[in-house]
Amino acid sequence: MEKISSIFSNDIIMAGESDYAKELYEKSRFGEFKSKKYYYSLFEALYLVEEEKMDVLDDKGKIVSFDNIIKRAKKLEPNFWVKYCAYKEMRKRGYIVKTALKFGADFRIYDRGIKPGEDHAKWILYPVHERHVFTWYDFSAKNRVAHSTKKRLLLGVVDDEGDVTFYEVNWTR
Repeated sequence: MEKISSIFSNDIIMAGESDYAKELYEKSRFGEFKSKKYYYSLFEALYLVEEEKMDVLDDKGKIVSFDNIIKRAKKLEPNFWVKYCAYKEMRKRGYIVKTALKFGADFRIYDRGIKPGEDHAKWILYPVHERHVFTWYDFSAKNRVAHSTKKRLLLGVVDDEGDVTFYEVNWTR
């Protein structure tokens, strides 16, 4: 089975040009291509490792295990596991998932068949643990972000087993 070979250096995961990396990028928009390299978010890389489509190497050329990627990611990204569970579930359902930091959200979700650059994301996604307590202020702020970016709000509630239930919030007049 073909795999992408990538390097995890500091907080960046990158891979050189390869036919397989190009195929996954063109088909499902995994990574971002710039300066003849593919750059992957922690979520994308972990998902590709779990799906056995990528090997992640450290600075010394040794394979970084799935569990060690998670350990490193948890240090870099607050609430990483909860966010990853929601990311993974959306990918498995056939959606393209990209970070949404510039929108003040965790992820942008593109409807099936739509690729970034071809059209806009349909949703912004906020993953939360099932025991997370929202204030009305927090909930309202998330709704305002979705409304101001002309996207729908999607909450991904993750339980202790990593199962995710999604709730779409719609405006009613």
